[in-house]
Amino acid sequence: MAFYKRIEMTTTYVIECGQCLQEHSVDAYPQDVDKWQKGELIQNAIPYLSADDRELFISGTCGACFDKMFA
Repeated sequence: MAFYKRIEMTTTYVIECGQCLQEHSVDAYPQDVDKWQKGELIQNAIPYLSADDRELFISGTCGACFDKMFA
């Protein structure tokens, strides 16, 4: 009996920080991003991303700018 593993590909999302205007690339599985967009908490939908990368998706703010805003 043969077993096949489904290989899922990530997509690179390029997100510009709304504060410093630098572009940031974040690799994520599109189906996980879709789960988040449909209402799942981002930390549950995309747990393998860092908090800074998740914040880019949520607010469009990079980690450095977020830290400056909420020091």
